[in-house]
Formats: sequence, C-alpha cells, structure tokens
Amino acid sequence: MADTILIIEDDSDLQELLKEYLGGFGYHVHVEGHPEEGLLVFEAMSPDLVILDIMLPDMNGFDVCRNLRRSSQVPVLMLTARGDVMDRVAGLEIGADDYLAKPFEPRELVARIQSILRRSRLSVPREKGEFGPLSIDYDARSICVDGKDAGLTTNEFNALAVLANKPGKTFSRDELMQELRGLDSESFNRSIDITMSRIRQKLGDDPKQPRFIKTVWGTGYVFIAQGGLDARILP
Repeated sequence: MADTILIIEDDSDLQELLKEYLGGFGYHVHVEGHPEEGLLVFEAMSPDLVILDIMLPDMNGFDVCRNLRRSSQVPVLMLTARGDVMDRVAGLEIGADDYLAKPFEPRELVARIQSILRRSRLSVPREKGEFGPLSIDYDARSICVDGKDAGLTTNEFNALAVLANKPGKTFSRDELMQELRGLDSESFNRSIDITMSRIRQKLGDDPKQPRFIKTVWGTGYVFIAQGGLDARILP
C-alpha cells in the first residue's frame, strides 16, 4: 500500500510541483494551503507523514506542529525559509522529525521522506525491554517510564533506540546524526542536542544525575541504564 503524505503549504506553485513529483514516486499526496484545513484533513485521513511549511496564513507551522503533537506522533518534516538555524532549532524543539531549507532539490526531499518512513518502520523484535523504570515496547515503538507513556516522537524513539541498543557505548553527535537521518550532518548537529534534551524531559531524566542518558562532554552521549541481555531495539 502506498504511503500517504499530507502537505500543508500555501504556495500554489510549490503545491503542484510537490504533488506531481511525489506522486511520481508512488506516494498518495494531499495538499492543503490553510493550516486549519490541514489539521481537519489530518484528523480525517491519518497520513503517514506530514510536510509542513513554517510560513502559513493565520497560524504558523510551529503552532500547527504543536497541535499535531497533542494527539499524534506522526513524522513531521518542516520546510524552513532560507535555512535559518533558529527555525530549525524551534522546529526540533516542538517535535519535528526533520527539516529542509528552501529552496531545495525535490530529490533531496524524497530522500528525506524515504529515510523518515524507513526508520519509523524498523523491523524490531516483538518483545519488551526493561531498564529499571524504563520499559520499551519494540513492536508498538513506545517507551514508558514508571508505567506512563513518554510520548516520544519517531525521531526521539529512534535516537533512544540507537543508544539503548548498545549500552555503555559512547556515540558522537555525528554518529547519531548518521544513524538517525542517513545523511551528512553538514555543519548542523545541534539538532542532536535538542533531541536528547527533549528525550530527557519526557523521561524525567536529570542530566546532572542521569538514570538513562549520560552526556560525555566534548564527545556525545551514552545509555547507562541497566537492562537484560536481550533488551535490544535495533536489529
């Protein structure tokens, strides 16, 4: 079955270009130009991925993303103007999975879509891993702390998955970027720090006295929670 993509973008020329181009790769594409209409369509169609422009009428893309995150962890790819770093940071802080600066090559957009969808459907064991108060449901791709769902996004789940698959191993930011996106990190790997910060907030993990993720200053991150030998997330 073809994946369904909802695009919320008010530029009519870009709407048509993306609909035709992505349709050529077999995706079912629905386009909305107004954010409120986009949110209504999202509820009705439950797409596999949302492409969301930041500059929208009446409600900006950040607010739309916040609305989506209240009820869904669907992958969100945000389109940013001029590659502004603050736009990227803000998008990641509210739960976007990836970003792409305008203008962009359509083929790069397809590559990012494929990467996001592939990583959101990683083949995982139908088991649960227990790391003290942290429970990982590999099949449902959900994580609970003290019995409560942490509400991690696809990107956040994958980031924790990379770390928890190899407890005790320190991953550099570049290594994590490669694992998560399969693309060069270029000069912007602050997104990893933002992702880790969001994960910690949702897990209730104090970076000064961590239970799950420890920062290795100047290098990256390491998963320190204790668990069973079979507690693996990635194949």
